[in-house]
Amino acid sequence: MSFVTSLCIFQLTRNVLLNPDVRINKGKRGTAVLENYEEGEKYAQHGLRNYLRNRPPQVMPTINAFFSDTNQD
Repeated sequence: MSFVTSLCIFQLTRNVLLNPDVRINKGKRGTAVLENYEEGEKYAQHGLRNYLRNRPPQVMPTINAFFSDTNQD
């Protein structure tokens, strides 16, 4: 439960502090649509996503290769 709670707190904090769609400042709340594409792209393409982009979509590739090997005698 503590892991899930900390994960939720992390995500909420990240959204409040870094999400370009969340406007806490009163001056920025007046604009209906923000035209800051660079900031939105930076938020969407964060470091973890860039790291995982070129990795194979497998949790344990060695075990998957071992069990899916069809060249067994």
